[in-house]
Amino acid sequence: MTVTISCTVNGRQVVLETEPTSRLSDMLRDDLLLTGTNIGCEEGVCGACTVLVDGKSARSCLLLAAQCEGAAIETVEGLRDAGAPPTPAQAALHRHDAFQCGYCTSGFLMVIEEMMRANRVAPLAQAEVDDRLTSVLCRCTGYLPIRRAVRTLLDGDR
Repeated sequence: MTVTISCTVNGRQVVLETEPTSRLSDMLRDDLLLTGTNIGCEEGVCGACTVLVDGKSARSCLLLAAQCEGAAIETVEGLRDAGAPPTPAQAALHRHDAFQCGYCTSGFLMVIEEMMRANRVAPLAQAEVDDRLTSVLCRCTGYLPIRRAVRTLLDGDR
């Protein structure tokens, strides 16, 4: 038995047949070949699989694909067109040498995108930035360069 899912992924309308128990992460990676969404723990702990669903960050390993019926899903691939210059978040992270292994990068980029959108409405306090950043596990950096990059990015985003 399969279910039909209709949603928007990175601005493109998608209609898929999938198993009722298929996770959003599986649909993105296996069916749509959007492999920028990394799978880490598959338990919602590490945040590497974070995407935006209707503008809010969500762990794609915890959502069933069928739960996303009618939703607007954004993945790291949707942040910029192939060959385009880096996004402001990508540039800030690069400037601050914010990553080593990079496995968590796609999750951070999605959380940062959500923060940039929220920051345009009302400036985010450092405590809120820190809380949101800890939703993605980074084992390499200790978060300080990521934190610095995001703060400079958000301060310039107003």
